[in-house]
Amino acid sequence: MFKEYDVIVVGAGHAGCEAAAAAANMGSSVLLITMDMNKIAQMSCNPAMGGIAKGQIVREIDALGGYSGIVSDKSTIQFRMLNLSKGPAMWSPRTQNDRMVFSTEWREKLEQTPNVDFWQDMVKELIVEHDQVKGVITGMGMRIPGKTVVLTNGTFLNGIIHIGTKQFGGGRIGEKAASGLTEQLIALGFESGRMKTGTPPRIDGRTLDYSKMEQQDGDSNPSKFSFSSETAPVQNQRSCWITYTNESVHAALRTGFDESPMYAGRIQGLGPRYCPSIEDKINRFAERERHQIFVEPEGWNTVEIYVNGFSTSLPDHIQYKALQLIPGFENAKMFRPGYAIEYDYFPPTQLKLTLETHKVRNLFFAGQINGTTGYEEAACQGLIAGINAHLNVKNQEPFVLSRSEAYIGVLIDDLVNKGTDEPYRMFTSRAEYRILLRQDNADIRLTEKGYKLGLASQSRMDAVAKKIEDTNTLVSAFKKTSITPKEVNPLLEKMGTASISQNYKLDAILARPQLTMNDMIAQLNTVQQLVSGYDEDCLLQSEIVMKYEGYLEKEKLLADKMNRLEDIKINPEFDYMPIQSMSKEAREKLSKQRPQTLGQASRISGISPADISVLLIHLGR
Repeated sequence: MFKEYDVIVVGAGHAGCEAAAAAANMGSSVLLITMDMNKIAQMSCNPAMGGIAKGQIVREIDALGGYSGIVSDKSTIQFRMLNLSKGPAMWSPRTQNDRMVFSTEWREKLEQTPNVDFWQDMVKELIVEHDQVKGVITGMGMRIPGKTVVLTNGTFLNGIIHIGTKQFGGGRIGEKAASGLTEQLIALGFESGRMKTGTPPRIDGRTLDYSKMEQQDGDSNPSKFSFSSETAPVQNQRSCWITYTNESVHAALRTGFDESPMYAGRIQGLGPRYCPSIEDKINRFAERERHQIFVEPEGWNTVEIYVNGFSTSLPDHIQYKALQLIPGFENAKMFRPGYAIEYDYFPPTQLKLTLETHKVRNLFFAGQINGTTGYEEAACQGLIAGINAHLNVKNQEPFVLSRSEAYIGVLIDDLVNKGTDEPYRMFTSRAEYRILLRQDNADIRLTEKGYKLGLASQSRMDAVAKKIEDTNTLVSAFKKTSITPKEVNPLLEKMGTASISQNYKLDAILARPQLTMNDMIAQLNTVQQLVSGYDEDCLLQSEIVMKYEGYLEKEKLLADKMNRLEDIKINPEFDYMPIQSMSKEAREKLSKQRPQTLGQASRISGISPADISVLLIHLGR
């Protein structure tokens, strides 16, 4: 019944969808297996994409030729660029999305991709021969041959849902858990662990009093995620709202602590540190009188509301009682309670930087199976796994992004070399080269790579080439063009910065922190003439390059210095154990994780600079 597929993708969440699309668009035959065809790319938690550092990841996926940015744009109900009061390295796009449209758009994208087939079933077992994956066996007993397999099981592996003292198996509320795979992988020698995540109750928006809340609108001039012309910025936007908990809410929640699965010890897995449950927040931050609650609509044509900030696994009657004490929620009706879910994951130190496992060839892990949390983190792993699964089939060189090339590179490098014992979430602070890795230049950094892989189109490549050329031309013009004190001093005085007594080059004026490109365009005829004909992307790029030139050069030099260690390859069969001058911990970790380069070895937790120096000598350097 089934042919041998080049790539079998197990799971159709964010990771699985990107993996299937990437491998298929590169030319592989792909089978996407999901337990429910109606839940493709389901937004299991909040209906939003992007945010701090996550928005950069979505733009990187888009620049490489993935679909998350396009789908997000097509389902956007509100767009905001976060952190605009800070420097451009911190600017992060975020969309509020229509949950149903998001899923529909993803399904349509995949159905329109020629090389993707679908099968609705659960995968209970891998076919493994001589430490190499050969396909999968489904719950219905189907043996499906495949040259590579990408596991993107999300929270479904032996998932257990907790609501107060109630607990039952499930990968999401109303959906059964997946069993069999964990046990087989452990038998094959893999280490596994347990993690947990949670979600808040869903509320009937018709029962809320928004007059008691703060309105949160989208940007007045919204942008979008995708660099392609396939999408456009959202025109009309839906508002979100902000309200707060109070001491009465906290007191009501505390009455359920003795029935809390977290405090009673029924949940063994660690939850996300940076997205704690409401009971965890009032316990850990007992001194705080209130906590912020974001009231987020689930879409254009639904009254369902996502109560962001109120994630909980307390008994449903406690949740309901506490919710009605929040301003604006006095008459709230609940669609369903919040819950916690505990699931199996596999420490990602068992992976190569391609996301292929060390123990079983041609088997890839992506998403929450690797200990991450978040749609964006999952999607980018799926993209990289899908790309490398295709390259494995074609016996081509693997595709790996470095820490200085992309947030995606930072994420995977962190996972593989440092591992994680709690759900991993991306932050700008994790990227040491974040001035280079901005959301505005993701296309400049990555589109050529996507084009060479066969993912990014010629039109994308042409657009990036024009953006680079226009930016270089405009920056050069600013560096060559002088402005007189007579023309510029009124603007300088208005903006509260020192006036000049002689002619200055325009780039030196723009470098002042008090001024922006828009200020100069609005007030200076010389600048108006120079920028005529250039689009907003070029203007923004040029401004950042001129304002932060010194910082950018410094960071590039640092990245180049560190990347030299990446050029020193290590034989996969290198024997570390006889090197007595290296610490025992270093020898054991290097033997287990098998770094491909000296740079990767230097980033493994527990490997000291002294260990690297010794290794350099033994590598003949």
